[in-house]
Amino acid sequence: MDFIATSVGTFGYPTSPGKKRHAWLSAAGLLAVAVALPMLASPASAEKLTIWSGWPDLVPFYKRVGDQLKAKYPDLDISVEAIALREHEKRLALSLPSGAAGDVIEMEVEAARYLEAGLIPEPPASIVEFVKANYDMTRVKTATYEGKIYGVPLFQGQGALFYNTDTFAKAGLNSPPKTMADYTAYAQKLVQRDTSGAPTVSGWSLRLSGGGSGIAEKYWTILYNFGGTLLEEKGGKWRAAYANEAGRNALKQYLDNVVTYRTVSPEMKADAEAFELGQTAMFIRESWVIGDIAKKAPNLKYATAPLPKGTLMVPVDLYVPNKGPKSQIAWDFVQKANEPENLLWLLENTAWVPNRKGLDYSAVLGKIPQLGAFVNTPADHVFFTVPAISPASEILTRLAARLEKAFTDKSLAGNDAGIDAFLKSAAEESDKILAREDLLAKP
Repeated sequence: MDFIATSVGTFGYPTSPGKKRHAWLSAAGLLAVAVALPMLASPASAEKLTIWSGWPDLVPFYKRVGDQLKAKYPDLDISVEAIALREHEKRLALSLPSGAAGDVIEMEVEAARYLEAGLIPEPPASIVEFVKANYDMTRVKTATYEGKIYGVPLFQGQGALFYNTDTFAKAGLNSPPKTMADYTAYAQKLVQRDTSGAPTVSGWSLRLSGGGSGIAEKYWTILYNFGGTLLEEKGGKWRAAYANEAGRNALKQYLDNVVTYRTVSPEMKADAEAFELGQTAMFIRESWVIGDIAKKAPNLKYATAPLPKGTLMVPVDLYVPNKGPKSQIAWDFVQKANEPENLLWLLENTAWVPNRKGLDYSAVLGKIPQLGAFVNTPADHVFFTVPAISPASEILTRLAARLEKAFTDKSLAGNDAGIDAFLKSAAEESDKILAREDLLAKP
């Protein structure tokens, strides 16, 4: 089996005009894409199966599944083509309209645009029954369109708190924060400064930059734990729901830490890198960090904890985008990947949390106790996800661009009226995008 690292050039996502099953590429455009991308097409052979992934750390997992599938298909050749997630998304935008995608592909919430456009065929009835029997339907929303299931959930990204236990102990803290107010109070105790007062070790590494929808997703997580949400559904349509007290409190928390108390700055190392280097005391991130720490900072002393109320959960689903002689082999691969033994291997070796219900995690937790915050959440812990609607990515990306500037805006610190005006303007933009797609709910 081959692991091919493919690179794809920059390509803008198509925008949806708001009608279901619309064709957002012209016939001429489709022809141009087909001509320009011959190398993306899988060979028309029943013996070769191409897996397209946006998570390079999953390559060993897919190779393992492919080896197992050879018991049924001895001559099968599995090619795993894994590239960075954003490049993978561009690759899909280029290839799905022309039918040139891999035989098995991963997609998150962006699948909505392709399902709406009719570019993903329905799976066999046996796959639909497999999903209904083995998955909580809250995990299947992103793989569903107009009540029909099109994909199979594999794993999910969900947030939890990572904290450095040595740094906590030195600050006199022997347990993780319990409320969002605690997070800021802890950050003030945990931050380390130089003689000028500038932070050298952040008390809390917030997502302040980096572009893309991730900034808005992290804000949404904090917003939810203040009792709010970014988008709310009404009668099958949606409205922005963050221009309110919860939205204000969430943005104030960023401003308090960045501008007022200076427990973190945009110039500091951030995220997993900062945590692994001992340059932040705590941060919120998905479970993949556990696997990254094992490779890059195996001696780091840390623990994890669930967030106060709930967390954003983004399922990653597997699809078979083309019908034909290889589609049955492709669906066999998808089902093999979702066997309990393989999913537990996935959890232990990549730290990504499987979607399938009824798995016994005890053996893995005995080896990696930090996974407990992800697989043994409190009974009242809520998982929410990005709506499976075509403009979701655009809404998040546009909001992220606004938030990145707001987080460091000194004029907003301690200025509730200014924060409210900012949120009102951002929410109006979100609603305009929804209205353009005929998805805006009435007040």
